Amino acid sequence: MTIRVLLADDQALLRSAFKVLVDSEPDMEVVGEAADGAQALDLARAERPDVVLMDIRMPGTDGLAATRAITADPELSAVRIVMLTTFEVNEYVVQSLRAGASGFLGKGAEPEELLGAIRIAHAGEALLSPAATKGLIATFLAQGGGLEPATGDRPYSERLAALTAREREVLVLVGGGLSNDEIAERLDVSPLTVKTHVNRTMAKLGARDRAQLVVTAYESGLVRPRVE
Repeated sequence: MTIRVLLADDQALLRSAFKVLVDSEPDMEVVGEAADGAQALDLARAERPDVVLMDIRMPGTDGLAATRAITADPELSAVRIVMLTTFEVNEYVVQSLRAGASGFLGKGAEPEELLGAIRIAHAGEALLSPAATKGLIATFLAQGGGLEPATGDRPYSERLAALTAREREVLVLVGGGLSNDEIAERLDVSPLTVKTHVNRTMAKLGARDRAQLVVTAYESGLVRPRVE
């Protein structure tokens, strides 16, 4: 199966470098290039890529707005978005996860990291660079950057009340950055059972993937950031 990738970055030279790298892989192909968020949205609707590499800061419609538009479109529900960032701690990074991005990738990442990130996102596993993303969220929230649920969302207390005790336990462990296998070992259950709990938790909380579960775990106070 070929992974169809859309590149969205206002730097033409960077897009070209990403395109050469992605197209060199037998299981990947670049299906479009966008210089801003508006073009990214149009191309996402036209090409239906599997993964979008989305720069956060672009002129006109930025990556955050484009991510929100893509994830809000039911016809693009299968599209996974990886935000390109320098791991800056700011509200836009957390908001991009809440908007539906699957995770982050630093622009200075090694080629194999980029390719691995695309494959992980395509597999639906998301959280890319777990330690970095978790650390970013924890640091941001520890600095007083906690976010209330988006307008129209139910309060966290009400949303968490829908979870079973085991689903809440799994959410805490996902928020801690543990993989399904690690959670299975911790709870002495099978990885398949954990996957079922994770999927049910995502459905109840309206989360697209694990990245959003991590944000919910921190923002709701279920997991407390540790300040080094």
